[in-house]
Amino acid sequence: MKFAFNHTASLNSLVLAGLLATVGTGAMAQTPAAPPAGSPPVAGKPAGPHEGRMGHRDPAKMQAMIAKHQGELKAKLKLTPAQEGAWTSYTASMQPPVHGARPTPEQRAEFDKLTTPQRIDKMKELRTQRMAEMNAAMDKRGEATKTFYAALTPEQQKTFDAEHKKHGFRHGGARGHGGPAAQKG
Repeated sequence: MKFAFNHTASLNSLVLAGLLATVGTGAMAQTPAAPPAGSPPVAGKPAGPHEGRMGHRDPAKMQAMIAKHQGELKAKLKLTPAQEGAWTSYTASMQPPVHGARPTPEQRAEFDKLTTPQRIDKMKELRTQRMAEMNAAMDKRGEATKTFYAALTPEQQKTFDAEHKKHGFRHGGARGHGGPAAQKG
């Protein structure tokens, strides 16, 4: 088998490769660099991957969104005065949990004194504690939802069911986790 070297084709390939490299470099140069950690967000843009949804990490926005959803649900349910107490108990139980305070400098210093295996064990302990707290809060919300649901008329229950499905599992347990497994219970 004989191979012939074609100077024109080789030159065209080199020119094409050079053009592609130049265009690629130009495109990369126009991509904005990520802002340094801790810098304020750009006006009009979310600060992180979850910032734009339900006021994530902004308690005031999150509270406003919850109040809006609860107001819409209450209007659709057309509650009677006799059901107001059940509604108040239900909405009080749906408030997001208050997150624990940040570690103090003293706690941070104690943590820094631990060896890596000790830090891993401490993190596991803290994670287990946090998961237990989250499970207890979800159980409390689930029970509050069942209690409120029992106070509704059959027609209101149908409305509640439709809204509950539309908004995921937010009204009775894990916020925003609306998959089929989460909707059991």
